[in-house]
Amino acid sequence: MFDTFLNFVAGGLSQARWPMLLLYTLVVTQLTIFTVTLYLHRSQTHRGVDLHPVVAHFFRFWGWLSTGMVTKEWVAVHRKHHAKVETPEDPHSPQVYGIKKVFWDGVSLYRAATLNKDDLEKYGRGTPDDWIERALYSRHPYWGISLMLLINVALFGVAGIAIWAVQMAWIPFWAAGFVNGLGHYWGYRNFESADTSTNLVPWGLWIGGEELHNNHHAFPSSAKFALRKWEFDIGWAVICTLRAVGLAKVLRVAPTLDVRPNVHLPDAETLKALLAHRFQAMTDYYRGVIVPTLREEAAHAGENLKAMPRRLRRALADGGRWLDGEGHERLQALLAHRPTLRTVCEFRNRLAALMEQRGAEQTLKGLQQWIVEAEQSGIRALQDFAARLKGYALAGS
Repeated sequence: MFDTFLNFVAGGLSQARWPMLLLYTLVVTQLTIFTVTLYLHRSQTHRGVDLHPVVAHFFRFWGWLSTGMVTKEWVAVHRKHHAKVETPEDPHSPQVYGIKKVFWDGVSLYRAATLNKDDLEKYGRGTPDDWIERALYSRHPYWGISLMLLINVALFGVAGIAIWAVQMAWIPFWAAGFVNGLGHYWGYRNFESADTSTNLVPWGLWIGGEELHNNHHAFPSSAKFALRKWEFDIGWAVICTLRAVGLAKVLRVAPTLDVRPNVHLPDAETLKALLAHRFQAMTDYYRGVIVPTLREEAAHAGENLKAMPRRLRRALADGGRWLDGEGHERLQALLAHRPTLRTVCEFRNRLAALMEQRGAEQTLKGLQQWIVEAEQSGIRALQDFAARLKGYALAGS
């Protein structure tokens, strides 16, 4: 009898060996990742995909069981992040709290944000509010993770406690710390979005496609995060599989940019495409106008472009948005000695301001004037960009 008890404590009902323990851990943690990226993020928060009620409720149950997170709270915190990104009101910006705080203690920032009841009502609208949500999932969030602990111990004995600990740390580390922290600190950028978001790697495999964070910030409502031919989003692959068997309906994906030939002046179609692809336009401007101009002026002055601090070069892409006072002074000093670079940066700032204006008619007139002046600038890179920009259109429209 005692031996039977010891065997249960050591290996639980399954008496599984370590390969099975590892496989189980991988399955349950990745299922939690899919719960976050497919259900909480892409479906509930941004409405990019509509999951079949059975699939949606399974993910809601699994989130309660494996994380204790409440749908309304998660959605509200993330929507506020997008609405107030990189400002003091952002719940978890490394620009505000510092990378160490967000990376290592992002979960405490999340918990603090969930205590703001006004934000929960403002940003958490449209989330589940049925009987089981009120009576169980949101009312008793810790019952789920306690049940998960009992299940793991019953299956694997003492090893189940270790597996449970990994499960409890998985989302706080990979989502609250890794994505929210490093995803606004380190990586590459496809789009010059109005924040510091980055793509951590081009292959979103380990954390459900959330690695492609800059792509997501450029097109928040898109159910697909991979936006370049060489990028891969495993979350999108799962969505496509669910859609193929009738368990998911894709509502939104990032629009495709087209360029029409022989357009004399921007029209309403140009403006529509520009506003939809504003971050792509600013990226193209930086790479196609500012960088060649900077390189040409540096070569003319006999300087090495790499000698310029990387932070200063990045400031040319975003208009110096993230520079401090000293940084702004250095940027202005740089532009004072490079007249052509100063001109193209002024055109960049004017274009960015145009896209923030309200009123389509006024914005279109401003864009047309911008195009005319760009074409008359005598700066070849700027002229080429203007010729491409005025032909912008949304593919299939």
